Amino acid sequence: MTVTSDIFDRIRIKKKRGRAEEEAVTDRVCEWEGCVEAGTHRAPKGRHRDGDYHYFCLEHVRAYNKSYNYFSGMDDNETRAYQRDALTGHRPTWKMGVNAKAAGQQAAWSDIDPRAAARARAEARRGKPAARRPKLKALEARAFDTLGLAHEVRGAEIKARYKLLVKRHHPDANGGDRSSEERLREIIQAYTLLKKADFC
Repeated sequence: MTVTSDIFDRIRIKKKRGRAEEEAVTDRVCEWEGCVEAGTHRAPKGRHRDGDYHYFCLEHVRAYNKSYNYFSGMDDNETRAYQRDALTGHRPTWKMGVNAKAAGQQAAWSDIDPRAAARARAEARRGKPAARRPKLKALEARAFDTLGLAHEVRGAEIKARYKLLVKRHHPDANGGDRSSEERLREIIQAYTLLKKADFC
C-alpha cells in the first residue's frame, strides 16, 4: 500500500467549515488596542463570563495568555475556597453518615476513629480461640487415618502416636522381621506430611 492510496484519502477526513463560519472568522479584527490583524484565536474573558471570548491575532493571544490570571480580584481566602470546591467539581456535598432522619440515632462516620475501632477488634480476638478450623485436605485426612488418630488431634498427641507406632513396626524392635516394613514407611510418610502442614 502506498501513501497516495485512496484508502488514505478516505481516512483523513477533516470537518469542513461552512462559508458563513469562514467569513465570520476572517471578518473579525483583533481586539488588542491598535491591532488591525484578523482575530482568529479565542481567549476567555474571565471569571463569571463562561462562554464569552476575546478574539486576538496569534501574537496578541500569546501575550494575553501569559498575563491571564483567573483568580485576579480574589483574596487568598476566596482562592482557597474555590480550590477546595474544585475537588468536588463545585457540586454540593454532605458529610458521610449524616442522614436527616437518623441524625440523633447514630454517630456520623467522621466521629469514628478507625484506629481505635481496629484496636478494639484485635483485643476482642486475642482471648478467643479459633472458632472454626479449616477443612482437612484428602491427604491430611488419610495421614490421620494411617496413624489411627481422630482428625481433631494436634501437637504432642500426634508425636506420641508416631513414636509408639515406629517402635511397634520397626524391624529392630521385631527381631529383624521385615514383614511390617511397608506399614512403617506409610507411618513415616503420614507423620512427615502432618509435620509439614503444621499439625505438630
